[in-house]
Amino acid sequence: MWKNLGLTGKIIVAMVLGIILGLFINYSGLNAEGGFVSTYITNGFFAIIGKLFVNSLKMLVVPLVLISLICGVCGIGDIRLLGRIGTKTFLIYMMTTALAIATAIGLGILFGIGKGMDIETEAAFEAKSAPPLLDVFSNIIPSNPISAMANGDMLSIIFFAILIGISILMVGKPAKGLVQSLELINEVILKMVTIIMNLAPYGVFALLTKAMAELGLDLIWSLLGYVAVLVGSLAFHFFITMMIVLKLFSGLSIKTFLAKMREVQIFAFSTSSSNATIPITLRTVTKRMGVNNSVASFTVPFGATINMDGTAIMQGTATIFIANIYGVDLGVTEYLTVILMSVLASVGTAGVPGVGLIMLSMVFAQVGLPIEGIGLILGVDRILDMLRTAVNVGGDAAVTAIVAKSENKMDTAIYNDPDAGAKDVFDGHIDEDNEREFSNVFSDGIMGSEYDDVDRRR
Repeated sequence: MWKNLGLTGKIIVAMVLGIILGLFINYSGLNAEGGFVSTYITNGFFAIIGKLFVNSLKMLVVPLVLISLICGVCGIGDIRLLGRIGTKTFLIYMMTTALAIATAIGLGILFGIGKGMDIETEAAFEAKSAPPLLDVFSNIIPSNPISAMANGDMLSIIFFAILIGISILMVGKPAKGLVQSLELINEVILKMVTIIMNLAPYGVFALLTKAMAELGLDLIWSLLGYVAVLVGSLAFHFFITMMIVLKLFSGLSIKTFLAKMREVQIFAFSTSSSNATIPITLRTVTKRMGVNNSVASFTVPFGATINMDGTAIMQGTATIFIANIYGVDLGVTEYLTVILMSVLASVGTAGVPGVGLIMLSMVFAQVGLPIEGIGLILGVDRILDMLRTAVNVGGDAAVTAIVAKSENKMDTAIYNDPDAGAKDVFDGHIDEDNEREFSNVFSDGIMGSEYDDVDRRR
């Protein structure tokens, strides 16, 4: 039966089993600190398997973004078009972030979360300072691109890749062989993504078992109002707001989009990392949705860096929750300040570890809420972070589809085909199409003309 399940089915089964096993370990008391299960199973075996899986995804992020974006810029061919795509992408991401936090504030006010609650917590929170906005923008241009790649500084990598792509375009015809080589390297990296995806069910199972064994659901019950409104806001933003935006600006099928995003969002949920999910998101929007790599290679890593709809929703919900608990009345001015701060902070803290809590401490300081109030929600933040990440990557893909459709850089036949890209899974041999492509490439040489349209044919 397991062999007959598709990859998505296997991942879903693994996710459910991981949650069930993790909760069993938690509630049975087997995960007691210092015990055999905690030491050798939860924080041993499952931790190692989960870490290996996440590392295997992160391993491909930098080379994939760098090579794919260079190929994408070369594929656009027109520097002015690149500027238009970049501007359009940035504005849509900022708009969706503003809509996200407005939704969270609206629902928080509607349900009055936190009013009359008396929550005690031993969790302490020490606010970390966000980098000055000037430093963020000045560091977009890396003084050492190799160091930027080693540190995973996405904005710097994006800038460096775009600069290389533009330079290749300026060189012109003599650089044709280099472009073809980069396209082949990009195909190889995407095949590596496919190989790693086959290990996804086991990685997802290990990650969720460990997470549920450590977290349980006790804290969620004590903060039920906060959790319910936050989860409701995330669901409303993605399934209602983003789908309306997708339909309004692209006319694409919502049902098809949601069906093809399942794998990506399960990856995002289990890893809690938009950056680690970049290889899967890129593969999905190009192979399964028909988005041209020239658009996807820019919008996906850019979105993973600055698109923080899920984090913005957490900020809006947490602001209302903490304000009500401490009896602080917020007016229209304060709410508008929260929205503006969240939108700006999504750019100003891009790529910073613990970005969500840093942004939240900035917002609290701006509207006069006690920073230590963040300690009240720290306990449930880990599991809610998994949901926020799933919403973030969903937004990345939706904006990518919108921009690609508006620029006629999408193959709608691939998008509307439910099986497109679904069977592109490594099974130990090269399929006939790949074998023919590789035969053409290596028989005629890397400079051979028969490779020109390989990427577009697939």
